[in-house]
Amino acid sequence: MTCLTDDRLFGSVLIDRGSEVGGGDQRRDVGTLIRIIQSEELPDGRWAVVGVGIERLRVVEWLPDDPFPRCIAEAWVDGEPTNQTAELVGRTLDATLGLMVRLGVDRSELSSRPELDPDPSIASFQLAALSPIGPLDRLQALETDDPDSRLRFLLASIEEQTAMLDAIDLLNGEGETPL
Repeated sequence: MTCLTDDRLFGSVLIDRGSEVGGGDQRRDVGTLIRIIQSEELPDGRWAVVGVGIERLRVVEWLPDDPFPRCIAEAWVDGEPTNQTAELVGRTLDATLGLMVRLGVDRSELSSRPELDPDPSIASFQLAALSPIGPLDRLQALETDDPDSRLRFLLASIEEQTAMLDAIDLLNGEGETPL
């Protein structure tokens, strides 16, 4: 467990198919560098860890498993924000909070707006983590090249979910019939 004794860092990528144990898996080439912030050995010898993503990675080369998957990776630096990024951050946060309420999150839990990092790139990743989207949408957000593209993708995903909820409400007789 060198990641627990050395720098407490490890990388993680999504496995599309298969299992990380035993080979034959299909892995993505984009992932996250994770810093372990808490760890505890369980009575059966396994470990429970809590980590936080600190950097986006792109796999350069997969190495032989030893015994777990290993690779050579490089940092994937985000593209530059534009003059539209701040507005996109605000719109995405508003849409995210609105969808969370639609999905049943108690408004009192959202009494104050989450404080996002002033760096628009970091804020776009925070919104991807906060948004009520599925794991493949989160992965697609991770794979976008810049904060504007990421925020536009998140907005489209949230708008799609909102439209689906509107259709369900309409079918259940709870929504307004369009003219």
